[in-house]
Order: sequence, then C-alpha cells, then structure tokens
Amino acid sequence: MVDVILGLQWGDEGKGKIVDYFAPQYDIIARFQGGPNAGHTLYVEGKKMVLHQIPSGIFHQNKVNVIGNGVVLDPITLKKECEAVAAHGVDVRKNLFISERTNIIIPTHRALDKASELSKGEGKIGSTLKGIGPAYMDKTGRNALRVGDILNPNFKEQYNELRAKHQVLLNNFHFTEDISSWEEEFFEALEFLKTLNVINCEYFINDQISKGKKVLAEGAQGSMLDIDFGTFPFVTSSNTISAGVCTGLGVSPKQINEVMGVTKAYCTRVGGGPFPTELEDATGEELRKIGNEFGATTGRPRRCGWIDLVALRYACMINGVTQVIMTKADVLDAFAELQVCTAYSINGKQTKEVPFQMSKVTIEPVLRSFEGWNTDTTQIKEAAALPGTMGNYINFINSEIGAPVKYVSNGPGRDQIVPL
Repeated sequence: MVDVILGLQWGDEGKGKIVDYFAPQYDIIARFQGGPNAGHTLYVEGKKMVLHQIPSGIFHQNKVNVIGNGVVLDPITLKKECEAVAAHGVDVRKNLFISERTNIIIPTHRALDKASELSKGEGKIGSTLKGIGPAYMDKTGRNALRVGDILNPNFKEQYNELRAKHQVLLNNFHFTEDISSWEEEFFEALEFLKTLNVINCEYFINDQISKGKKVLAEGAQGSMLDIDFGTFPFVTSSNTISAGVCTGLGVSPKQINEVMGVTKAYCTRVGGGPFPTELEDATGEELRKIGNEFGATTGRPRRCGWIDLVALRYACMINGVTQVIMTKADVLDAFAELQVCTAYSINGKQTKEVPFQMSKVTIEPVLRSFEGWNTDTTQIKEAAALPGTMGNYINFINSEIGAPVKYVSNGPGRDQIVPL
C-alpha cells in the first residue's frame, strides 16, 4: 500500500512538516520526483532544518527513506545534506536508500541552466539554477548518467562524453564561467555517494509492499508546477502529481491508496508565471511578513495572495485527492477580512475551469469575502476550540474543492496540527 503527500499549489505548502507528522505511521518514506530545487522545512528539537533531496522521514528512527528514480540527484547537495542530518545523530548509511536508476545532475547541467536563463532576459521562467531542467532534458533525450553508472569502471569516460555535448551548447550561449571548482566538488561527492545504499528500487519497494509494509510517497514542488498540467511554461521539469508516483518509484496504480493534498490557507508563488489572486499591495506584504514567505532553498521573497479555489479544485481532481491538509492557517489570524477566489473572469465570462495557458489570457479573480477570526490560534489543539469564523472559512472551501479538509496546521511545530 502506498499513500501520497503532495502539494496542491505552486509548491512551498509546508509538505515537509506534514510528511514528518505522518511518518511514524509508515515504514518507508520515498521521494518520487524533483531535484534540489525543493526545500522541505522541518523543525527538529526546535531547530530549523531544510531538506532538499532526502525524504522528510529521515529524523524518525528505524524508518527507511528512499530517493526514487523520478528524482534528479545533485551529489554535491546530497553530501552536504547528509552531513547536516548526521549532525543530528542520524545514520544515513543505515536508513537512506537511493535507486540506481536515479538521474544525476552534473556540473555542466548547472552551467546550462544558468546560461539558458540568462539568455531569456525578461522572459525568464524563474529557474533556481540548480540544473534540474537540463538534467531532465538529458533523461528524455536518453543521454543521462544515472546513480548505477558511477559504480562502472568506465564512468569517467561516460562523464566526459556528456560534458563534451554540453560544452557545445555552452559555447552557443557564449558561457565562459570557469566550473572547474564545481567539478572537483562533484567528484568528491560521488565518492561519498558510493558509500550509501544504492538499490534496485522497483524490486525493493514492491517486495516491501508485498510484505505488508506501508509506503508514504513524498512529492516536491506543487501540482500547479506539473510539467503537463501546471501553468506552462512557468513550471518545473517533472510530473508533480500523484501519477508521478508510479513512474517515479516503479509501483503500479493499484497500489495507490490515500492521496493527501497540502494547501496553504492562502496562496504563494516563487518566480515568474501567472498568479490570478496575487496581492501586490500592503495586504500581500503583510501576508509575506507574517508568513515569513521566503524560499527555503533560494531565499527569494514569495509572491502572496488569497486562496484560489479554481486552481485548488483542479489540483484535487487531477490528483484524485482523498483528503486535504491546510497549512499556515495561523498566518490569517491577524486579518479582519479574508477573500476567496471562487471563479475566474476571462474576457467578461466567468469560468471555474483552469484555462489551457494562463499566461496567454487576462484573468480577473472573482472574490468572495469572509469575516476573519482575529484571534491567536497557535495554541489550539482540538477542532472544537477553533474560532467559528475559521470553521466557516474551512467549510466553504470543503464545499467547493471536492475533497475534505481533514487537518489544519496552526504553526511550524510538530505538535501544531489540529485534526478536524
């Protein structure tokens, strides 16, 4: 049996904390897509910890954590991350496993990412410049190097061949930055990677399922960044939706059970791209300030706005969401009035459907006003103690999105989550 936790917006929904919360109920926590552009923030013994590639169950003893084949792996980032995790007393060589089919980000992928983004000028998509896009391009172009390849005696030859292909492209971009220090760090990180558990993931994970083990699949980014169904071209390079679990771990659709979608009580987005409910005013700035809305990986300020039920309904539909977890509800504690987007107005016509390409049309959000609760909710432990106006807000969202809100997170701490 495989349950899934994934984001329903443009990422940054607080999935790391939610995976950490549910992890004790599972035997295996597995990342199925994305790369080091993901930043899952946890608080371990009161200390902030940001994970980029390692699954968010790593701080639970005796849990198996798997990096699946759908991930693109940066060995340099992984080495640093493992060192940070080890400082908390976690033995990654015991409970971290990596699929041999996982694609590797090499230094020239990062260079290509940077060169490509610089060439776009004002048309840039807001890449994190981590090399994710070029790595996925090599995967679909059948040029990629995979984790299993580093164990082969002729790996350096394979590496040089791919690097030479990349250099031709870099020359076309007139990219002249010296990346020799990146390469030195890369090969040191590969030696570290060789000491970890490299597995045939699809056999491993299916064998565990056949023995009755419970798997929690952890998504990165969010549904509206999906390469097929997101706000193209302002998207990531992988399938962030529940269908990506099957191709990213090697499990069949019949194994998928619960799909738990995570949404903020409002909306944020990092980088370029359409954002119908964005607030470019004092209210948006207040949301950013109270919610500390700055990227866990990049530090970039996030764009902020009201919750978008058109996009949220769409995300619940394509993922087959069975339950919703609403995070950062406490950020709305200070607001006397809240707005909810119930429909889009495009060329004077209202619709509740996400258009083919959001960036090609002008969308006016149709907003409905709600009374805020104007009280501190961060200490509340039980649903009965939540303010009535918060209940009205959540009940309306329940009625609109086609999946029930089952949990509300009211702070960053592990214990700050209220079952409904």
